[in-house]
Parts: sequence; structure tokens; C-alpha cells
Amino acid sequence: MGNSVGQELLNVPFAEMVTKLGLGIASAQTELDTNSAKVAKFMADTKIPLPSIKDPTKTIEFPLISMGFFPGFYQFTESIIEVKMAITMATSTEKSVSASAKAGWGPFSASVNASYSSKYDYKVEGSSLLRVRLAPVPPPAILQEYMEALVQKMSDEISKEKEPA
Repeated sequence: MGNSVGQELLNVPFAEMVTKLGLGIASAQTELDTNSAKVAKFMADTKIPLPSIKDPTKTIEFPLISMGFFPGFYQFTESIIEVKMAITMATSTEKSVSASAKAGWGPFSASVNASYSSKYDYKVEGSSLLRVRLAPVPPPAILQEYMEALVQKMSDEISKEKEPA
């Protein structure tokens, strides 16, 4: 029986679970990055018209990204696989023997009733838990620099708007 318990534990496809977790995280990370890039493009393409400071009858369009709206970027920081397995085995044996004999004149007769039963109970319970932690991270450095330069440029244009004509 001890060998079968050990074999059950060895049969847990741990390497396969770790591989699938790693590939799943890589795929999810790609999706997150793709989404962040789409949001950055949306923020660059979406413009808000605001009245000019010099001439309120005129409007100036500002891309969302130039107003300081930054897309969110996320990264998986921790991944945990937890596998729990409980293996229970129980055996019970029941034996009973009964004998009866008749004696007297004539042939001797005897009867024996024997019963033997063996019960074997085998139960396996398992559960697994997959936990990942996601954390916000700054945008890629070049995108960060671009956004900051764009915000500065728009800020300079607003400052020019304030100057008296």
C-alpha cells in the first residue's frame, strides 16, 4: 500500500502545472501590455476642446495624454501554485468460524461454516490553488519621457495663451 500512496503523489503533474502557469502568465502579460498600448493610443487620439484663454470664442484641442492621463501598465509580481492531496486508506478484516459436530451411533458428521471478508477502502481528495499578484508599474521609459515632453509642450502653449497680446 505504501508504494501506491507514493505513486499517487508522483502522479501529480507538477511540472506540467508549472509550465502551464508560466505560459499562462506570459500570455496574460502580453494581453495586458497590448491593452495598455491601445489605451495610450486612445488617449493620444482623443482630444478635448477647451476655450482659448486669450480668446474664449476660440477653442484649443488637447489630447488626453497631453493633459496627464497616463495609461495603466501592470506586471505579474508573484505566482503561487499550491497542491493539496489527502490520501486515506483503510483495511478491515472480519473472520468468523463456527463448527458443529454430531456424534452418536452411526457415521460421524461435522459441518464447518467459515466466512472471511476483507474490506479495502481507498479515498483520494485533492485540491489546488493558483494565486497570482498583479502590481501597477510605470510605463516604459521612452513612453514616459514622450508623455512628459508632450505635457510640457502643452503647458508652454497654455502659458503663451496667458501672455497679453
